[in-house]
Amino acid sequence: MAHDGLEAGPGRVAPQEAQKISAHATRLSVIVASILVVAKIGAWWLSGSVAMLASLADSALDLAASLTAFFAVRYAATPADEEHRHGHGKAEAMASFLQGLLVAGSAAYLVYESGKRLINPEPIQHGLIALGVMVLSIVMTLGLVWAQTQALKKSHSLAVSGDRAHYMADLGSNLAVMVGLIGAGLLGFTRADPIIGLLVALWLFKTAWDVITGAADHLMDKELPDEEREAILRLAREDAQVLGVHNLRTRAAGPFVHIQIHMDLDPTLTLDEAHKIIVAAEKRIMSAFPAADILIHPDPRGHAEPHGNDLFDQQTGSESA
Repeated sequence: MAHDGLEAGPGRVAPQEAQKISAHATRLSVIVASILVVAKIGAWWLSGSVAMLASLADSALDLAASLTAFFAVRYAATPADEEHRHGHGKAEAMASFLQGLLVAGSAAYLVYESGKRLINPEPIQHGLIALGVMVLSIVMTLGLVWAQTQALKKSHSLAVSGDRAHYMADLGSNLAVMVGLIGAGLLGFTRADPIIGLLVALWLFKTAWDVITGAADHLMDKELPDEEREAILRLAREDAQVLGVHNLRTRAAGPFVHIQIHMDLDPTLTLDEAHKIIVAAEKRIMSAFPAADILIHPDPRGHAEPHGNDLFDQQTGSESA
C-alpha cells in the first residue's frame, strides 16, 4: 500500500504481483490475436478486400508482438543474476521497441497494397462475411483493451502498454475497415477500400512512433515523471533528522524502479545512527515503490567534499529540504 495514500508510479505493486498481472494480460492478448488472425484469413480469402488484408496484416503483427510481450514480461521479472545485477527489466522495453518496428513495417506494406488497388480497383466479394468478422474483431478487441487497462493500473508493464497501444489502434482501424467494406461492397464505391487502407496505414505509423519513443525513453534511462520524483523527495524528507536531499536519479526498467539519492545528515551522528535514518528512509520510499532498488548516499551537512562524476552530477540538479 502506498505511503500516506500516495499512488506512486511503476513500482506501485510488488514485482511478483506485477509479473502475474502482466503475464495474464499478455496470455489473453495472444489468445485474442490468434482467433482474429484465423478469422481474418478466411474473410480476406473470400472477399479479396485490401482493407481486410490490411486488418489481417495488422492482426498478424499483433500476434507476433503479443508473443514477444508474452515472453518479455516473464524474462523481465526474473531475479538479478551475476551478469545482470540490475535485473532484466529492460527486456520489456526491448520487446516494446520491436513491437513498434513491426507495426511500422505493417503500415509500409499497407501503403504499397493500397496504392496498387487505387490504380486498379477491384470489387469486394462476400462483403457480409467480412463485415461479420470485423464486428467480431471489434468486440474481442474491446474486451482485451479493457483487461489490459486494468492490468496497467497495477503493473505499469511497458510490454503490456505497447501491446495495448496496438489494440487501441486496432479499434480505430477495424472501424475504418468496416467503412471501406460498406463503401466498396454494398455501395459500389470500389476505391473506398484502398482509401481506408491508406488511412489505416497512417494510423499505424502514428501508433508505431508512440510505441518506439516510449520504449526508447526506458532504454535511454529517462527520469521518472516529475510527480513521482517529487513523491520520492517528499518521502525522503519526512524525518526531521534529514537535513536535505540532492542528486536524485531515477529510472524505470520493466516492473522495477532504480532510485539513487544523496542525503544530508548531522555530521556528529555515529555511523550506526546515520544508518538507521537511511534505512528508515528506504522503507518509506519502498512503501510507495515496492519494486524499487534504492541507494542512498549520506553526506555530512556542511562537511562533505565534492565527489562523484561532474558529467552526471551537473545534469541532475539539486533538491534541498
